[in-house]
Amino acid sequence: MGYVDVAGVRYELPDGRVLLDDVSFRVGEGAKVALVGANGSGKTTLLRIVADDLAPHAGSVSRAGGLGVMRQFVGSVRDDTTVAGLLLSVAPPPIQKAARAVERAELAMMERDDEPTQLRYAQTLADWADAGGYDAEVLWDVCCTEAIGVPYERARWREVRTLSGGEQKRLVLEALLRGPDEVLLLDEPDNYLDVLAKRWLEERLRESPKTVLYVSHDRELLANTATRIVTVELQAGGNSVWTHPQGYASYHEARRARFEKLEELRRRWDEQHAKLKAFVALMKRRAMVNDGAAQAYKAAQTRLRKFEEAGPPQAIPREQNVKMRLRGGRTGKRSVVCEALELAVGMGSSEAESSNNTGEVAPGAALMKPFDLEVWYGERVAVLGSNGSGKSHFLRLLAAGGTLPEPEHLPVGEIVVAPVSHNGRAKLGARVRPGWFAQTHEHPELVGRTLLEILHRGDEHRAGMPREEAARALDRYELAVASEQTFESLSGGQQARFQILLLELSGATLLLLDEPTDNLDVASADALEEGLAAYEGTVLAVTHDRWFARGFDRFLIFGADGDVYEADEPVWDEGRVRRAR
Repeated sequence: MGYVDVAGVRYELPDGRVLLDDVSFRVGEGAKVALVGANGSGKTTLLRIVADDLAPHAGSVSRAGGLGVMRQFVGSVRDDTTVAGLLLSVAPPPIQKAARAVERAELAMMERDDEPTQLRYAQTLADWADAGGYDAEVLWDVCCTEAIGVPYERARWREVRTLSGGEQKRLVLEALLRGPDEVLLLDEPDNYLDVLAKRWLEERLRESPKTVLYVSHDRELLANTATRIVTVELQAGGNSVWTHPQGYASYHEARRARFEKLEELRRRWDEQHAKLKAFVALMKRRAMVNDGAAQAYKAAQTRLRKFEEAGPPQAIPREQNVKMRLRGGRTGKRSVVCEALELAVGMGSSEAESSNNTGEVAPGAALMKPFDLEVWYGERVAVLGSNGSGKSHFLRLLAAGGTLPEPEHLPVGEIVVAPVSHNGRAKLGARVRPGWFAQTHEHPELVGRTLLEILHRGDEHRAGMPREEAARALDRYELAVASEQTFESLSGGQQARFQILLLELSGATLLLLDEPTDNLDVASADALEEGLAAYEGTVLAVTHDRWFARGFDRFLIFGADGDVYEADEPVWDEGRVRRAR
């Protein structure tokens, strides 16, 4: 059985700032330890240090047992990684090494099919078997069948970017939880999962004998799985950690008690400091009029010096204070109108163009049955349903302006929204300008640019800002410390907050939010909910966040059987609801 022991770890950023300082904690055998904290506090960096991707500037990390790692973004939409490549990337190192050797031998066979090359190829196949490659393929077949519903041989050459975010996560989780590694590092494992998949993950984590260290902001997942919680706390001289030795149920009470204790210790220290300074001042005055008091004065100075050198007790950690001022604007009464709308997959552009008028979707191509919808100005609509049911496609269609959009309906910002094949009609109302929050944080137009540069330059819909004003806006979103970082170098939560800031500045009157809370810490998610409550516009949000969904007044359900319907409350277990009907 494996374990992880982190002792006195210190990590400095390239600009010299200390991100982590004197970080120590232990993940015991079979424990399920949650790593929580503010976005950008260093949680992902700490996981990378534990995974040996980064070397700490001080301290050490010791591990026992094979190590399996899930990255925050498991599949990149920017490359042509296949399902086979993704599964191989989370396999044990011997299997990865043997697979590379087989690939090189196969390429050599294509260039020269002589006896020595054939012998080398045969040897690589034997090495592949010895490394456990064929056993891994049997495991991957189970994983593909469970995660995406098709066997490995049919899915292996499929590009990962064609899978939904939830399918990507489920595939990697299946491989890691079923695999041989005894220690797992999971960075936001619940992101992109629908609620049923989250419940599956909770059950698998509870049942698994593996040692797991994971980052999550899903409070229900934390409550149902964490045996102890390690919090990365914001400190001026480098973030540190505090370990709560129990589960999430008692976490908030213990944290309040900790803050109260730190405040009391600091108050006592300040009182003692003031008394010592006053005593030194008194002894100084006496020494000025009485030579006999000089020795007592020196003793008082020494006592004060030693007290100050010992320093005050641990500083009270700084809490985040994110302020989102989403503005919007008045639009026509009807913001979105859908008539016999049916989203489709596997259609070419010419087919999609004809189907928008009179054509029908080819059999097997439709994501859902045709539906009608009217969304009125100011409404908050939560779009719910299982992964792969078409929710994100629906949002992307509206983000592109709908069917044959007018110029006023084109999306704000520089992002290019890929077209969505569909039948029927989706139209935006007068003065409706959509702003899209992308679930995958895919913004190629922002790559390579710092946050200050992006705000300073502006774009077609957003005026450029003086650097001082831009810095103030970043500070409201707790992004001031990352102002000189490029967008792609930010943590997932920082990228999410910056996307919301761009929406705030863009003047969008229709917010289309695709899983906006997935990477947000609890404080940022609270700030988003407050910002949406004050927003003068219409909001459609795809979400699997059970807490976030409570703030909406309409619930559009994309059913597993293709039906799209409205419900009076959030529907997470559609089968149960339909049986009740």
